[in-house]
Amino acid sequence: MLRPPGYTRHLRRSRPPARLPRPLRSRPPGTPRPPAARPPPAARPPPRATWSPPPPPRLAPAHLPRSLRLPPSRIAPTCGWRAPAPPPRPGARPRPPIGARGAAGADGSEWRRRGRGPGCCAPAPALLGLLAMDDDDVSARKGSFRKFLEHLSGAGKAIGVLTSGGDAQGMNAAVRAVVRMGIYVGAKVYFIYEGYQGMVDGGSNIVEANWESVSSILQVGGTIIGSARCKAFRTREGRLKAAGNLVQRGITNLCVIGGDGSLTGANIFRKEWSGLLKELAENGDIDREEVQKHAYLNVVGMVGSIDNDFCGTDMTIGTDSALHRIIEVVDAIMTTAQSHQRTFVLEVMGRHCGYLALVSALACGADWVFLPESPPEEGWQENMCVKLSENRARKKRLNIIIVAEGAIDTQNKPITSEQIKELVVTQLGYDTRVTILGHVQRGGTPSAFDRILASRMGVEAVVALLQATPETPACVVSLSGNQAVRLPLVECVQMTQDVQKAMDERRFKDAVRLRGRSFESNLNTYKRLAIKMPDDQIPKSNCNVAVINVGAPAAGMNAAVRSAVRVGISEGHKMFAIYDGFEGFAKGQIKEIGWADVGGWTGQGGSILGTKRTLPGKSLEAIAEQMRTHSINALLIIGGFETCDRIKQSASGTKRRVFIIETMGGYCGYLANMGGLAAGADAAYIFEEPFDIRDLQANVEHLTEKMKTTIQRGLVLRNESCSEHYTTDFIYHLYSEEGKGVFDCRKNVLGHMQQGGAPSPFDRNFGTKISARAMQWISTKLKEAQGKGKRFVTDDCICVLGISKRNLLFQPVAQLKKETDFEHRIPKEQWWLKLRPLMKILAKYKASYEVSDPGQLEHVHHRGHEEPAAI
Repeated sequence: MLRPPGYTRHLRRSRPPARLPRPLRSRPPGTPRPPAARPPPAARPPPRATWSPPPPPRLAPAHLPRSLRLPPSRIAPTCGWRAPAPPPRPGARPRPPIGARGAAGADGSEWRRRGRGPGCCAPAPALLGLLAMDDDDVSARKGSFRKFLEHLSGAGKAIGVLTSGGDAQGMNAAVRAVVRMGIYVGAKVYFIYEGYQGMVDGGSNIVEANWESVSSILQVGGTIIGSARCKAFRTREGRLKAAGNLVQRGITNLCVIGGDGSLTGANIFRKEWSGLLKELAENGDIDREEVQKHAYLNVVGMVGSIDNDFCGTDMTIGTDSALHRIIEVVDAIMTTAQSHQRTFVLEVMGRHCGYLALVSALACGADWVFLPESPPEEGWQENMCVKLSENRARKKRLNIIIVAEGAIDTQNKPITSEQIKELVVTQLGYDTRVTILGHVQRGGTPSAFDRILASRMGVEAVVALLQATPETPACVVSLSGNQAVRLPLVECVQMTQDVQKAMDERRFKDAVRLRGRSFESNLNTYKRLAIKMPDDQIPKSNCNVAVINVGAPAAGMNAAVRSAVRVGISEGHKMFAIYDGFEGFAKGQIKEIGWADVGGWTGQGGSILGTKRTLPGKSLEAIAEQMRTHSINALLIIGGFETCDRIKQSASGTKRRVFIIETMGGYCGYLANMGGLAAGADAAYIFEEPFDIRDLQANVEHLTEKMKTTIQRGLVLRNESCSEHYTTDFIYHLYSEEGKGVFDCRKNVLGHMQQGGAPSPFDRNFGTKISARAMQWISTKLKEAQGKGKRFVTDDCICVLGISKRNLLFQPVAQLKKETDFEHRIPKEQWWLKLRPLMKILAKYKASYEVSDPGQLEHVHHRGHEEPAAI
């Protein structure tokens, strides 16, 4: 029988562990405890002979908030007997008490943050209010109360989850997250098969789900619970049947995964709910008590749409995976097109939204793109042919034209791929082919981005339902930068409809603006990079700007260099490329680079300029001399401490097997943690949260019990530098030995394959946009200094550009020094660690997860141009 989460850890900590060395025992077996050490009655552990299950998750977080600063004396023992810690080794840093994550030492100094493994000692329920306070947080000092998942309970609640409208990769990840989080908090969760049609039909279409119902679906495209169009639900009679079917099972909470039409239908259903129940009672279909008991319906939406056509979120579930399919086709086509000097016209999905076409054009450096929101100006036929012929004159052997299926001209007349082909053949005589991608864009395995996005949204959706009140309006869980936010469903749907209205009325600038800052930023960047102005029309800045790659090679570097060079040229600068990092800089490997020189770079992996990990410390004088020789006014550095592309691992098709995977990342556990969340890992060992043999033992026991059920596959990830002694081989041998008779093990060290291959659509797009933004910042600084003889000696002249929460921010390096652990080359505070509990929860461990950040509904609003889109 599968034990509850954390069961084995609780039992093991409730009595002296048999395998621990004898010196670690605080007293010989059978020896009475000294009176002075005897805890007070309220905190006394249960008798050693009693094996009781652990407290429910709601009252027993697996570890404390990472910002907790409590002295060890204020941590009450709750898990029974515990062996005292062994004396510290000479020169070893002190170790905080188990469970006291981030606790302070007796002398007031802070312990190094040490997050414990799943199922570790939890604080007493009486301390929850105290432990939720953050002494380092200003709001906490003012008396605000941080909320954690332990404060919420789903007991007595029932949640229905359905997918509606067109399918999208990642929907299954969202369903999995809703089911497991719902069960984790004690609620019942029901599958509603075939969308709203299943809700209307009832019967076997509404089935209670269990934990194992959603095993091994993360990597599956489409939706396992089906999706269908439903005309009946559009009528009140259909909604009346649906309400009756839900009330029979006590379902008053709905998670709807779909597009704007599906979410609009859910909102109408919610508004009519009380009236529908009264009508059912009058007809005798339900009792009057049922009307009172199920008086209101809570609705939370998640947007599943490959078109990214929903306003209010930077990305919808399925968009990134669809971009992967498109880019795979484009990359394949480019080889055959170059061989025959062909022009290819690619038609992608997007009947009312051109996001897929626009980002695809950015990601592959397309010559021309047609969008419904931004039709080409009058006379576009001649302009496009001129652009294509100019590119051929520069010895470019292929042309790529991308068309959204809903592309229109300024008179709202369709522009089809066949029309474009006919135009190119007639006017230019080029060998031209048309490729219509169709539903291949909806198929295939969801990308890591979509799996993580869907998992985060699914968890937040359940939390939103638990926090909802009768007055809470229907909301949508959205993504803003790297933050999950909740927005009123009605406002998002209204803005989405306003876009279509603006297009119908030929107010195309308004349509682009209403699409949001991400779409507008992509469009402006594409226009700037795709078409070069004549040299005599570009005002010269008389400034020289150099671009260099440093650190480990990373996918997307070449796209960033291309973007920087072309934006710099359009700003009037003379651009220089520095080869082989700082070593090449010191040796004078510097060359002027032009617009055409970076053509076709977006899809190339690695670093075309070359990169070295060598630091410039010993070569500063030589580098300074090279800067004087070439009169370099500004330097754009593309690189970082440690950068990696992606992690891919599939364990499907195996039976009772556990995979031990080592990822790169140096001392940064991002890849292991986020890869674990995307792949549904059972554990991920990272440097930021040190672990010991007891954590490993608890993980092995937990996984062994899981594998005795219908679970077929286990996945454990290890960050390459997470521990000096607990190596990948050690963990592999430990799992192999302990899993004998239950499962077998395989190990894989991914190594530098993570840095290889073509960059993903996200890397291409992000590298392009962030580099363009960096060059604009450099240009602004250079213009400020012109004619003033200004030297750049202030802190704000040396900045790092990156995502901070919801925005792209320039942060001075001097400021980042205070926030960086230079010994281990990582930030002192890692934003993604807040997501770490999600992996544990979805793997059936107990974990403490903060839910206070997105607790309030925000209103949909437009940010100004000074706040560029982060994604």
